[in-house]
Amino acid sequence: MKNILVPYDFSDVAHHALNFATDLARKGSDCKVTLINVIEQPTPDTIKTMGIVGHDPMQSLYIKMLIDTAKGKMEAIMADSSYKDITLKYKIVLGQPFKEISEEIKTSGIELVVMGTSGSSGAEEFLVGSNAERMVRYSKCPVITIAKATSASDVKDIVLASNYHDVPTSFVEHVKKLQKIFGAKLRMVKINTPASFTSTRHDRKQMEEFISKFGIENYTHESYNFSNEEDGVIAYAEDIGADLIAIGTKQRRGVGHFLAGSIAEDVVNHSQVPVWTFGLDNA
Repeated sequence: MKNILVPYDFSDVAHHALNFATDLARKGSDCKVTLINVIEQPTPDTIKTMGIVGHDPMQSLYIKMLIDTAKGKMEAIMADSSYKDITLKYKIVLGQPFKEISEEIKTSGIELVVMGTSGSSGAEEFLVGSNAERMVRYSKCPVITIAKATSASDVKDIVLASNYHDVPTSFVEHVKKLQKIFGAKLRMVKINTPASFTSTRHDRKQMEEFISKFGIENYTHESYNFSNEEDGVIAYAEDIGADLIAIGTKQRRGVGHFLAGSIAEDVVNHSQVPVWTFGLDNA
């Protein structure tokens, strides 16, 4: 891995993501970490709502002040001796966060995004979700979300949550690469719920076929019963003291899930354990 991107808004969770990313960069050679700070510009809708007509010089002055402030904070991070052994740089751009981060992934060959998340709930979760949730859903590269201070050096057990049926080869290769980077044990789990129950015998056979097909090493596998998939993934990770959860996006639930969100997005929103996601549609 050579190129890690950290969306950075100077919050505590963003700083946790920076430290995780730099820890991860130290595991490889010649790995670069880029911080990107996106300063949001008013959209036509917000301009209309605020009653602004045409160009507002005060708006330009305000944006310049935001850029200067962000640059000063970024330069302080660049000067921090904690990161002197890391190739670290930053970008400050104007626009909408998801759009600008996606463009950076595309144009700079980003291999991994590490970003902080404080989750979302209630109306926010249903209507807009967090920036992290949007990245998880649509990113063309893997994303690790961080909810609290965590060291990449401490990742020894990775939960792989899947149905182990028709999993794209590219997705599995990304998981194996992740496992190798951390030197971790892969804790494979199939979450059984009342709505989608399968026998232990069935699950064991399916996981063993998956292990054989893809040459999985250094692993455990088991079924875990819970009321729903997303809470089951989090509960299992907590029960075994896992350090990271790996899950594919676009694993849709039934038609009852409002706005057709995926299990992975719900896990990201509510897990205190770091979550690695990669789109099954990308694989």
